[in-house]
Amino acid sequence: MTIGAILRERTGAVISAGPTDTVRAAVDLLAQNRIGAVPVVENEKIVGIFSERDIVRLLSSYGPEALDRSLDEVMTKSPVTCDSNMAVIGALSQMTQKRIRHLPVVDAGRIVGFVSIGDLVKYRIDRIEAEAAAMRDYIAS
Repeated sequence: MTIGAILRERTGAVISAGPTDTVRAAVDLLAQNRIGAVPVVENEKIVGIFSERDIVRLLSSYGPEALDRSLDEVMTKSPVTCDSNMAVIGALSQMTQKRIRHLPVVDAGRIVGFVSIGDLVKYRIDRIEAEAAAMRDYIAS
């Protein structure tokens, strides 16, 4: 079970923002797409990540003026990433240890996907349930 298996089930491009986008634009992007974080991408390379946690921190520190700042000023730079060959359990472990909820997937220096801890937990539960059903069927036959 790899991250690539999860990404193969998805269609469409990775939702992302640019480093010169404002916090306000990123907030709108998160709200419109009902997501908790967005990778910040420049020339198909990830340069940062911007999340709900960043918004809370910024509003607490700077107030409403924070909404007019550019993402390259406030994003988390050099985010933790993984590649599509990483095992789901390894990614879950990495996210738990680093206390992060979103993980950009980067292959050959280019962003190819973006997964949340919720995506990974759901995938694991679905696989465990499928294995349990197969075991029940085997025992019943």
